Amino acid sequence: MNMKDNIAVVTGGASGLGEACVRNLVKNGAKVSIFDFAEERAGKICSELKDAVLFCKTDVTDEKAVQAAVDRTIDSFGKINITINCAGIPSSTKVISKEGPMAIAHFNQVIQINLVGTMNAIRLTVEKMLRNTSNEDGEKGVIINTASGAAFEGQIGQAAYSASKAGVVGMTLPIARELATHGIRVVTIAPGLFETPMMAGLPEKAREGLKKMMIFPWRPGKPFEFALLVQQIIENPMLNGCTIRLDGALRMTGK
Repeated sequence: MNMKDNIAVVTGGASGLGEACVRNLVKNGAKVSIFDFAEERAGKICSELKDAVLFCKTDVTDEKAVQAAVDRTIDSFGKINITINCAGIPSSTKVISKEGPMAIAHFNQVIQINLVGTMNAIRLTVEKMLRNTSNEDGEKGVIINTASGAAFEGQIGQAAYSASKAGVVGMTLPIARELATHGIRVVTIAPGLFETPMMAGLPEKAREGLKKMMIFPWRPGKPFEFALLVQQIIENPMLNGCTIRLDGALRMTGK
């Protein structure tokens, strides 16, 4: 699928990996609807990219909010061809600590945003993709999700985060199989250490520890490198039903 003249939804598109995807999509001729909470940051992106971008203030865990954002996207751009799920929150809460057991509300929040929010965007945008005209390969749409290396090697304190991201990995193939008859591909990216606001929010000691685990290159990834893989997934019809690790061979230790 070409990026040019197609319409993408990017959850979490106002910063970090999502923002990099928005900018690269627009650069390559697509129009983008940003589903995010960060109104001020999204406003700056919209003022810069003009009519190529639409901002929909959205809580991805709220079915009505996501549906309203999808409907507004259709009203503004006429269709949805690409869904990129980047919305998510980190978690470094232990199951048991000096303060006692992990609050189950915290676990639920991480699952709701990272996993349920991803499914919310998938199911409600897929409904619109079904109406698209197929290209020469019979393709109508592409869905790209964001997991994490923590889905495979979660560290101490990442039980909630790892569970949420492992869920995203786990549902990739079943959804790809289901949507194949409709000409819609599904691929998940599992990034490692990237220069994002989420990484910046980690304690300095944690950031330095993660950097030491990098194999090559010896640095965190840059958001535009994530966006480049997203572009390749969109453009390469043979990428489907898989999770791609984008992590410089990072394999996290227990802590």
